[in-house]
Amino acid sequence: MTEVVTSANPGLAQPLLAKRTSKRWMISALITTAIVVLPVFSVLYLAFFPDENIWPHLIDTTLPRYLTTTLKLMIGVGILTLVIGLATAWTVTMCEFPGRKYFEWAMLLPFAVPAYVIAYVYTSLLDYAGPVQKTLREWFGWQDASDYWFPEIRSLEGAILMIGLVLYPYVYLLGRAAFMEQSPSLFAVSRSLGHSALSTFFRVVLPIARPAIAVGLSLVLMETLNDFGTVDFFAVQTLTLGLFDTWMNLGNLGGAAQIATTMLMFVVILVTLERYSRRRQQQFAARDNRDPIQRFTMSFPRQMICVAVCAAPLIFGFIIPGATLGYYAWEYFDESWNSSFIRNTFNSLFLSGTAALTTLLIGVTLAYSRRLHNTRGMQVMMRLSSLGYAMPGAVLAVGVIIPLAGFDNWLDGLMRDYFGYSTGLLLSGTTFALVFAFTVRFLAVSAGSIESALQKITPSMDMASRSLGHTPGKTLVKVHLPMLRGTLLTAALVVFVDCMKELPATLILRPFNYETLATYVYQFASDEQLYHSALPSLIIVLAGIVPIILMSRSISNSRTMS
Repeated sequence: MTEVVTSANPGLAQPLLAKRTSKRWMISALITTAIVVLPVFSVLYLAFFPDENIWPHLIDTTLPRYLTTTLKLMIGVGILTLVIGLATAWTVTMCEFPGRKYFEWAMLLPFAVPAYVIAYVYTSLLDYAGPVQKTLREWFGWQDASDYWFPEIRSLEGAILMIGLVLYPYVYLLGRAAFMEQSPSLFAVSRSLGHSALSTFFRVVLPIARPAIAVGLSLVLMETLNDFGTVDFFAVQTLTLGLFDTWMNLGNLGGAAQIATTMLMFVVILVTLERYSRRRQQQFAARDNRDPIQRFTMSFPRQMICVAVCAAPLIFGFIIPGATLGYYAWEYFDESWNSSFIRNTFNSLFLSGTAALTTLLIGVTLAYSRRLHNTRGMQVMMRLSSLGYAMPGAVLAVGVIIPLAGFDNWLDGLMRDYFGYSTGLLLSGTTFALVFAFTVRFLAVSAGSIESALQKITPSMDMASRSLGHTPGKTLVKVHLPMLRGTLLTAALVVFVDCMKELPATLILRPFNYETLATYVYQFASDEQLYHSALPSLIIVLAGIVPIILMSRSISNSRTMS
């Protein structure tokens, strides 16, 4: 009967089939979102219903110190990245000086260096036994540390400097993009009214660019909250370090979840403040925002000041660490290139590649489901699926281990009772936990990019495909995916590099005797053996350079320059 109806009325059967297929996309998006947000609810549940409530003990002892130190670290890093990021973004965008075109993309290079790597490098250079202090003692005839004063690198101030040097590109990237989108006529009008260039910057340019700068700064602060390698190496008592100590040393997962909830509150406050700061701002593109930018022509001394402003963070944030790692990697290559290095490199490539592919598949599912069902419910699901990106790695690890370990224990008990067979740790003790954590953490990168790219494809393309009898799935494969090839590649590359650098979640969730390049570097650096960690550190840095160059080119091509 069905076959007769279908053949007799193909026009009627086709919409019914398309409708059922469309619903499948919505159900897939709903299931995916539920799985992605599971770690968040797991942390909250365990924090409010722990097996052993040590919250009063934390409040009376360590929590105030963790909170105070974390606030100081975030404020210090925020100020440093804001100053460096805005100064370099404005200089590169509006000033003409030697090397400006190279600085446009080179200012992003420190972004490729993980904070913990730069911390290890400068500790080896500036410590008492390092080459800098050795040279000073030889020059001035000092015998020991009591004969002179030298700043302590392993301190809160040192952590602020190390983290700030590699995170300022967030502010630089978004600040420069905002400056390039502004109308030259606004600047000209301000100057015609008698305002100086500096006054125009603070009165006109900066207020317009504030939303983009606020986003960059919020990302900086969330990455600062996520940092573990630097604060652990410098013994800075932050919430992240407290979470590790409570879980790993005290063996109290409930207490770790309570600290994780405190960190989530920080994230919520940051996101709320960022949105509140631009609640009343609504900006529209001016007609001349694509006109060539007329940069300042300056005297030679001022040009050299511009060069110094851009060169200083580049030298200290990338060139010195990169050169140091390159030297150590070359000198100790025979010792570093061994079976452990090769195995750990393969582990990193496998985990990062798998996570990048998984985030792409889920990102396409979510973004395309919203295109098919652009409802308020789908918008909420897209936002919920992006929660993982705002979660620090240590918090995410707690949220992942709770449901996975619960499932493993339930299945193991079931198999023991009915079959007398132990399944062991199928999920929580394997690489699945790492891939799951990476996917949840970086899903927002791929889903956001794909959603943005899909919005640029005219709906008439879908209508034409559907009129030819294609289902939504075939339309995605034959029409949209070929047009999204560049976006998919860029998103996968960014996720791949982020996974290569991820340390806190990897340290907690990795299987026994399983190392990645990030944990391999951490182990050697913790044992004060930077020389042996140089080669894997260099691989991580080199992997991060490619997406940085791609991002810089995309911004530079967004507007014609003069």
